[in-house]
Amino acid sequence: QPTRHFRVPNPARLSDADAMSIYDRIRDDMVAAYRLSQDPVADRYYTWRRHNRTPYLSTTHGDRYINNYANAEAEPYGQKGEAPMPVGAVLAKDSFTVTGQGDVFTGPLFLMEKMAPGFAPEGRDWRYTMIMPDGSLFGTTNGENGGRVAFCARCHRTAGDAADHLFFVPQAYRLRFLLDDE
Repeated sequence: QPTRHFRVPNPARLSDADAMSIYDRIRDDMVAAYRLSQDPVADRYYTWRRHNRTPYLSTTHGDRYINNYANAEAEPYGQKGEAPMPVGAVLAKDSFTVTGQGDVFTGPLFLMEKMAPGFAPEGRDWRYTMIMPDGSLFGTTNGENGGRVAFCARCHRTAGDAADHLFFVPQAYRLRFLLDDE
């Protein structure tokens, strides 16, 4: 069983403008591939509020560029320190990588959904799901291949209970909205 995300060998380091340009060109193809999973979130996550101004490199997600989307129930996500999230809150991170040779590859779609109390108490009732770039399901908490995504819960646990096991968009990439307190 995996103990961390698969690392991308020789990832390129992109400027913010280049990362955004690449994402703009590949997003529709990424969404089409994720939709093959028939997961309802894969069909609509990209219409939700994006909380980062440009894709940013996430070493914890395998050296991939990611975007953070949140559904309406997860509105407090953008206000760091607001926790816990309500049942029904869903966070989605699509991902891609660019190799040092300039090859662009879609990465997994990472999902977190806040479930009813008791679903996964040790993980603050988050369900983690990873959908691969071909639309296949890598795993989902308490479901198909659940052990494969156990590392998601282990990693997010390090964010602490006070943060509801959530990590937030790095300050340099965080979008500010009119209602944000920060």
